[in-house]
Amino acid sequence: MQDPFSNAMTQLDKVAKIKNFDDEIISRLRQPDRDIKVSIPVQMDDGALRIFDGYRVEYSNALGPYKGGIRYHSSTDISEVKALAFWMALKCAVVAIPMGGGKGGITVDPKLLSKGELERLSRGWVDKLSDILGPHKDVPAPDVNTTPEIMAWMADEFEKITGDKTAAVITGKPVDKGGSLGRDTATAQGGFYVFQALKDKLGLGDKCNVVIQGFGNAGANAASIWQAAGHKIIAVSDSKSGVTNTNGLDVEKLILHKQKTGSVLGFNQDNSGCKEISNEELLEMDCDLLIPAAFENIITEANVDKIKAKVILELANGPITSAADATLFKKNIVVIPDVLANSGGVAVSYFEWDQNLKNEHWTKQEVFEKLQPMMANSAENVFKKAQESNTDLRMGAFILAIESISQHYKNI
Repeated sequence: MQDPFSNAMTQLDKVAKIKNFDDEIISRLRQPDRDIKVSIPVQMDDGALRIFDGYRVEYSNALGPYKGGIRYHSSTDISEVKALAFWMALKCAVVAIPMGGGKGGITVDPKLLSKGELERLSRGWVDKLSDILGPHKDVPAPDVNTTPEIMAWMADEFEKITGDKTAAVITGKPVDKGGSLGRDTATAQGGFYVFQALKDKLGLGDKCNVVIQGFGNAGANAASIWQAAGHKIIAVSDSKSGVTNTNGLDVEKLILHKQKTGSVLGFNQDNSGCKEISNEELLEMDCDLLIPAAFENIITEANVDKIKAKVILELANGPITSAADATLFKKNIVVIPDVLANSGGVAVSYFEWDQNLKNEHWTKQEVFEKLQPMMANSAENVFKKAQESNTDLRMGAFILAIESISQHYKNI
């Protein structure tokens, strides 16, 4: 399978052929400004010392401070982190916020650590990287398996080391520690604003049958948001199982089941009309909108021919491989790409950073009143770029982003 960074570079090669960008700009975007690997020693509860691998990739600060999440996962490696940092640079440019692209991570299964071990690991990551972090240098955020509490530990550690009291070095913090209202649902809400801006252009109606792969924060919030707007959620899945009901799932009840049991597994047993379904079967369902909201490389050459969705909206990062992307385009299945569709998260992270620096605190309504036009305008601009170059929306988004980044390089 294509590794994430190779996939990202294949996308860059493709856009370079569609649009005649300056070779120097493309060369700059082939490598991050720097990628850093650190060893993080952690005293475990049993007294033993374990060394964890940590990463930070600073891809481009052409438009502002490096910005991007930190993921804790057993399969996290430098290739994945580089790809995510590249996409983050484009994402910030697509939604026109003054930030660049970065990403971080630790190779760890956090479920195997106690709370104390997790805190020491998180503070250790900041300790090793504090010299490159800062509100005007590099601003991390949460990602897979990292929480507002972890962000609070990191912000506190940075303040202890540097004396910086703005809390603007880390976003995604708890609201009482300087976090922004609306951040918890921002990725899904931003994706919905993009969907609203494009659905008529893509031939979708006001009542869509929606399938969601991944039922963590982004997937569960998406299910609630789309259902509240009158759409029918006909299937969802998580890492353990999936559930479908062609008449529509009771999303609120399903979320409670997941909170209680840790999975959607077994929901069908007590709910009539529901059937258990595998992840593979879910992806291949006939639906108006498919929302991958979990990990990379979910739709590949192996299953792309079986995809029947009319439109795919990528709430996850990199869920479709480049080869599968090309096949979907030929099949006239429209993909609303991750660098646009899930950029609501980084947009509200930017809002949090802005509030911290100004010592302000906006209401949730104010946050979403700022987010909606930002996402809608970005969607319109991406659609326009795709139409102008007779290409797909992903390449439209890449063209928009690279034009913005290249403008900066021309001005320096």
